[in-house]
Amino acid sequence: MKIGRLATQFQHSMLAFVLVGVCPPGALAQNGHLHETTAQPQQLTSAQSALLKVVRDNTERFKDVSVAEREGYSLLFGCVSGPDSGAMGLHYVNLPLVAAGVVDATRPQIVIYEPMPDGRLQLIGADFLVIASDWDKAHPGQGAPQLMGQLFHYFESPNRFGLPAFYTLHVWAWKENPNGAFVNWHPNVSCQSFAGQ
Repeated sequence: MKIGRLATQFQHSMLAFVLVGVCPPGALAQNGHLHETTAQPQQLTSAQSALLKVVRDNTERFKDVSVAEREGYSLLFGCVSGPDSGAMGLHYVNLPLVAAGVVDATRPQIVIYEPMPDGRLQLIGADFLVIASDWDKAHPGQGAPQLMGQLFHYFESPNRFGLPAFYTLHVWAWKENPNGAFVNWHPNVSCQSFAGQ
């Protein structure tokens, strides 16, 4: 039942992401929970480099999207792009992992792909997502989760995604992001080659 509710909430959230792509930039500026678009590139710390390596080591098998699908990941609502921010790509979500509420660098709740002109999907990263109320109940007084020292982003509710408050961390493990390895949007990801679900 909880997984079904999460599936509905994720469908609404991904629809909101798609709608962001058609909103004028001024409308986005009114939202206090925008994804970072102007983060400055920085030298990775050893802990950040280690996190990227762990994510790469544990998602390499997902370079073949059929492996991700066999392990319970499924595409929700097409390719996520923004008017100024580049894109996030195709989110393949594992709803049981979301429902579990566990932060584990070896088991991302979401794997992210970019559609390529030849029709293939290229693995570009992972997204770790936990529902805030579940996390906060299990970890009272600890605040936002961290993954190998990298702090998650918090989105309160109500939010444009239609989700309860949640914590999220994108890890651009397979496609270097000039704005940083852990920001939400990737300026060099495109949805142009996405043909639809």
